[in-house]
Amino acid sequence: MTVKEVAQGVLCFFQTLAILHLFTTKLMLYQITNIEFDFDDEDYLDEEYKSDLIDEAVSQIWEASDEDDLVEEITTAYGWCIKSINYRHILS
Repeated sequence: MTVKEVAQGVLCFFQTLAILHLFTTKLMLYQITNIEFDFDDEDYLDEEYKSDLIDEAVSQIWEASDEDDLVEEITTAYGWCIKSINYRHILS
């Protein structure tokens, strides 16, 4: 067996583990009750934009595996870091 074949086998193994993790990770539903984005040093943003962004984040139901994943989902969706967040779990 060549080094390339071993490397491909290892890569396939880790890809399989990643797929299994996706299927075994239970996602929970979250409703944001309060969120503060890190708008510091962004003087060019008007208050209406900031308010609209917060309202939009709060109005959605978010799906995530845990709090860290929730923060990552919101940060990815809006492109802003989060300074603080309050939420509640929605039981299905």
